[in-house]
Amino acid sequence: MANFYTDNPDLKHHLTHPLMEKIVALKERNYTDAEKFDYAPLDYADAQDSYDKVLEIVGEICGDIIAPNAEDVDHQGPRVENGRVIYADKTKENLDACRKAGLMGMAMPRRFGGLNFPITPYIMAADIVSRADTGFENLWGLQDCAETIYEFADEEQKAKFIPRVCKGETMSMDLTEPDAGSDLQSVMLKATEQPDGTWLLNGVKRFITNGDSDIHLVLARSEAGTKDGRGLSMFIYDKNDGGVNVRRIENKMGIKGSPTCELTYKNAKAVLCGSRRMGLIKYVMALMNGARLGIAAQSVGVSELAYREALAYAKDRKQFGKAIIEFPAVYEMLSVMKAKLDASRSLLYACARYVDIYKIYDDLAKERTLAPEERKESKYYSRLADALTPLAKGMGSEYCNQNAYDCIQIHGGSGFMKDYACERLYRDARITSIYEGTTQLQVVAAIRHVTTGTYLNLIKEYASEEVKPELQALKDRLAAMTERYAKAVETVTSVDDTAYGDFMARRLVEMAGCIVMSYLLLLDANRNDSFKRSAEVYANLAQTEVTKHSDFIANFNPAEVALYKVD
Repeated sequence: MANFYTDNPDLKHHLTHPLMEKIVALKERNYTDAEKFDYAPLDYADAQDSYDKVLEIVGEICGDIIAPNAEDVDHQGPRVENGRVIYADKTKENLDACRKAGLMGMAMPRRFGGLNFPITPYIMAADIVSRADTGFENLWGLQDCAETIYEFADEEQKAKFIPRVCKGETMSMDLTEPDAGSDLQSVMLKATEQPDGTWLLNGVKRFITNGDSDIHLVLARSEAGTKDGRGLSMFIYDKNDGGVNVRRIENKMGIKGSPTCELTYKNAKAVLCGSRRMGLIKYVMALMNGARLGIAAQSVGVSELAYREALAYAKDRKQFGKAIIEFPAVYEMLSVMKAKLDASRSLLYACARYVDIYKIYDDLAKERTLAPEERKESKYYSRLADALTPLAKGMGSEYCNQNAYDCIQIHGGSGFMKDYACERLYRDARITSIYEGTTQLQVVAAIRHVTTGTYLNLIKEYASEEVKPELQALKDRLAAMTERYAKAVETVTSVDDTAYGDFMARRLVEMAGCIVMSYLLLLDANRNDSFKRSAEVYANLAQTEVTKHSDFIANFNPAEVALYKVD
């Protein structure tokens, strides 16, 4: 089988982005960790070599083990016995391979047994794993919950739980309930403090990914009599302490290997993570942003596989005496799939780099006082990460679904059969635009960055960069799109009507996303000629979307919003 890292040069392109040198120097504290750990890098080149080698191992395991196992996992799936989840046989094999290779706790500090990787190469590993098996990425990727423990737990809790994750124990985030899905303020799982300072949890959680994990992060109501988010706290539950059972595993459309559980808590012992009453307001928000970046990576991995499956089939399938890839209807579809893949990947890694910088500064602030310039930089990149995360998750997952759809279309009738991977891929893709916040909720998160000018300012920064002469015409087209976008924003924000603003939010966010991704691809093409075709194709797609939305806004009477209300 292929190595899923080395067979994709686009990954190395993003891993070696110019901003990575700054990220790695900050993460490695100017490489002083080398004095304490013999496997810490001595300089930037050494660090990149380390990332390269580990990602090559990820790619090898994905190509040789996880991808070949995906069909069996999809057919067998997990089951419940005596309140416990029994993974599919091949899922156990996948987890064992990842543990033996030391691929758990990748982003955790070395003192806890981690590799101290920045977020960017970790997200790259998630991208690769998702291409191999979308459902398995949910099990492997939930190691990212350890980030919440590292950021907010006390030192004793960090020392207890993080090394276990680095050794291969699994995690879950137990947030949703039967009556609290997207509306997490309605969570009612009860937390009762005990004389010894521990807590007992009682209630039900639903739709919990990998719900029988070893270590759980649990959102529960710690303040009696409250009904909103101010009464919620975050807890750490250790499966070794008992008290939580799996009532059932949901029978899902896709990601069959990832057990989605309904859990019952009966006097389950737990410890408070961080401060009381901050569970939803602070900790879940941080947890969800990390999860959304993970789903963005998952979406890119699915898009990658969809494109590869479609391309291979189109080259092989003969109709009317020639391969179907020679027909314009097919090669247009493939080129658009590739452009959407490249655009969503460029956005994913731009976002990951911004997350890296502000999170590293947050970590540094625990060790020393940040200089004024560092505080300013941290705030700047935090704002960009907050702006790009809902775009990466929202638009990346929509593109992933579109690519999975087109993959089946290119396969024709064969794509509807379980003989081909695209049938499973199509089922797996569907959830990406639903969990960890639907696409509609990503619009809600993103729209303030439209109205406050975050996106427009970022676009202007991208536009200020010089490009090769042969790319100038493309850059000029993007400038014209930006003008239409700015005019549309002005049109909507000038009307004092909340319903009208909410109605137009999706269009404004999609316009911003299309232009941001167009500029990112332009800058990728400026560094690497291999991105030029995708940059051109995606710009055509973006121009169509921007024109459509701007025309709709320009010709729409705000009073007509009432026409769309359904009784």
